[in-house]
Amino acid sequence: MKQGPLPSVDSSDDVSGHTDLPSCGPLPTRTGVTGPAPEEPLGVVAVGPAGAERRTVLATLLGLDPVMLTVPAGSWLVVRHAKVPTRAAFVPGYRQPYSYGADRDAAGPALARPPRRVELSVAEPLLRHFTLIDTPDTGTLGVAGGRVLLDAVGRAGALLFVIAADQAFTGAELNLLAEIAQAAVEVAFAVTPGAAGWGTPAERVTPRVGAGASLSSNDVDPVAVTVEAHRAALLAAVPALAGARWFPVDDAASAADLRRALVGWAAGEGLQRASADPPVLPGQHERVTVVADPGDWSEQLDRQTRSCSQRIRQHLALELANIHLRAVQEIVFGVGCPGLPDLLDREMAALSLLATAQCDHAVRGILTDAATRVLGAPPAEGVRRRIATAVRYGLADHRNGGDLDRVLLITSTAGVANLTGADAIDALAGYPTPSRDEVLPPVAVALSGGCWQQWRTPGNEDHNAARAWSQRALREVELGLSREVSRRFEVIRLSLGAVLSDAVDHGILLA
Repeated sequence: MKQGPLPSVDSSDDVSGHTDLPSCGPLPTRTGVTGPAPEEPLGVVAVGPAGAERRTVLATLLGLDPVMLTVPAGSWLVVRHAKVPTRAAFVPGYRQPYSYGADRDAAGPALARPPRRVELSVAEPLLRHFTLIDTPDTGTLGVAGGRVLLDAVGRAGALLFVIAADQAFTGAELNLLAEIAQAAVEVAFAVTPGAAGWGTPAERVTPRVGAGASLSSNDVDPVAVTVEAHRAALLAAVPALAGARWFPVDDAASAADLRRALVGWAAGEGLQRASADPPVLPGQHERVTVVADPGDWSEQLDRQTRSCSQRIRQHLALELANIHLRAVQEIVFGVGCPGLPDLLDREMAALSLLATAQCDHAVRGILTDAATRVLGAPPAEGVRRRIATAVRYGLADHRNGGDLDRVLLITSTAGVANLTGADAIDALAGYPTPSRDEVLPPVAVALSGGCWQQWRTPGNEDHNAARAWSQRALREVELGLSREVSRRFEVIRLSLGAVLSDAVDHGILLA
């Protein structure tokens, strides 16, 4: 077996000799579920195994034909409220979405690769309360897809898990639910009839009957018994979800309780997020003076940006090596070459989230540390945001090598092509963020349509060629990300240095 891409270290960025180097702090080593930010819109993420009729449950909640919610395999569906119905597919490699009709008979566009997401806008009152997000089946997520799902659930705020009466929770599903249970996220379960309906009580659990009492089959509600059996199986593995609510759903009437519960959650969650985001932050409009002698803040800023850049590049190189191992496993032990594009695209989506989180974390730390040295005290949140806004405005003046809004697109020749523009980045999101208050744009990596065409061609089952192709492609991604991360932190150094130099020269913060 060939060895995967190895971590590379640029000797020109070696900062090991600086013992007084400010630290970046512990970088996030993986993405996971977190509490939603106050500015995030409310969302309910639907997930579950194949065969649970999840699409039918969502269509019942929205009063739509289930055909309207059909998307290509592996794509996410985002359903929003709008007066005019629309439907569009967002495909990596393109700046503009593909639009097609919002009626049940509208045919989707012929695409070289599956879209990362399909957005459907309908005039449904329920969607005034929250956005509804349907995800790929849990059995197809894999390691990377699970990380992307956890990120989406944390930002949306609620999870709806749909499972059929004749299904059982898998180990991977229980692991996902265990991670979600640790965050401040609302979790609800919908149980649907199985292939044989709700089944008989004997097929589920035997109710406990007191001494001298008798119980006939007509006295037991099979629906209640089925739901309780699923709940007991879940709590045996994830007791932290004891407060989650369960809803049997088989028609519009039974879905009404679930609909009311989701609306009730949205009402309370909306008020909580609004109260957590005050209109005026401390220090947002105050006059802020700098210290008389801030010392060698500029030199420390230079060393810290180079150190953070190097650490992130090393983290990403190690992650890419792990991705290569999973790709080889998919080729040799999975579905073979046809499954390679799906797996790598999910891996690139998760890698993009990780790289974005690490860059955001490091930039926040760099900004806070440098501002603390110049101002003499840690900046208030309003002051920090003023500096971040000024730095963001200054990125255009100091950008090195073009736009920072850049997509790295893996091609069929195992190379990496660049596509610039905020719209190009937006097309890569399964669950998009309407706005970001971070300084840098997100990191974005995906596969081009040519990769699907190459490895899904009938008869193309050369495992050795697929392994060699994936190794070259991931090596090119490593090199591209290394250059991109270095360029981003160099731009941060220049822009933040200009903002703070101006503050030191004038004796006050003008940002």
